[in-house]
Amino acid sequence: MSKGLRIIFMGTPEFAVPSLRSLVENKSNVVAVITVPDKPAGRGQKQTSSPVKLYAQEQGIPVLQPEKLKDPAFLEELKSYAADLQVVVAFRMLPEVVWAMPPKGTFNLHGSLLPQYRGAAPINWAVINGDKETGVTTFFIEKEIDTGKIIYRETETIHEDDDAGSVYERLMEKGAKLVVKTVEAIEAGNYPQEDQDESEPLKAAPKIFRETCEIDWTKSSIDVHNFVRGLAPYPAAWTILNGLSCKIFKTALVQSEAIAQPGEFHTDHKTFLHFRTGDGWLAVEVLQLEGKKRMQIGDFLRGAKL
Repeated sequence: MSKGLRIIFMGTPEFAVPSLRSLVENKSNVVAVITVPDKPAGRGQKQTSSPVKLYAQEQGIPVLQPEKLKDPAFLEELKSYAADLQVVVAFRMLPEVVWAMPPKGTFNLHGSLLPQYRGAAPINWAVINGDKETGVTTFFIEKEIDTGKIIYRETETIHEDDDAGSVYERLMEKGAKLVVKTVEAIEAGNYPQEDQDESEPLKAAPKIFRETCEIDWTKSSIDVHNFVRGLAPYPAAWTILNGLSCKIFKTALVQSEAIAQPGEFHTDHKTFLHFRTGDGWLAVEVLQLEGKKRMQIGDFLRGAKL
């Protein structure tokens, strides 16, 4: 039997599914789910539903898919669910008419320790910047993006062998637990609301585009290495190799006596491919040349003519 507050859940990608699943398994009263409209994807451009929609349908939860969040018909339908609380995980920016609707407010799960890394790509930027720690935060949504009062935060170590993908997986599960903890605290009427401390310099987490994923080989080896880690496995750092775009998924710091300019490479054509950086060398370990599949460096060199 569902319990407690009437909850509307808003989310789209895989990252949001464990949070929704945890609420359902905790017997929270999720009365509806809001997600993006179905869109064509893949080679056949077949209409594809978001991961959140697929899970909600499995559970028999009503799904709303508005094109526009200010559409009067959608707002009327949203109001008809009489939600006490809205929970947002990896959705889109909400207009005030939506986030201010429920009496208990709307809270968001963010993949950083706010106020650090406000924005669209917090996990990527924490790894790109070489941080040793990140985390997840629940906070009440207010007018300015990612600035509302903090409810709870949980830290997570970033290990040297992590990339954005492995950190994402751990934060996805840690975030799901934090969502349940936050809902239970709001239901009990006993939860913190802490202003975000902006006294420290803030790091931003802007959206990442393909152009911003190109490797700048004039940077230091550690900076390029962290850049590759922070963009792996998606969208992936890239460079030009043999005149073709080449995604690079894994690198390692190496010593070499070879002489070259930043961006030039050195290889034995069998086991290694080293790129010169601004202050040293970096070994490419996993890559994908345009039109080819992703490969370990040994497999790639066996078939490539560099």
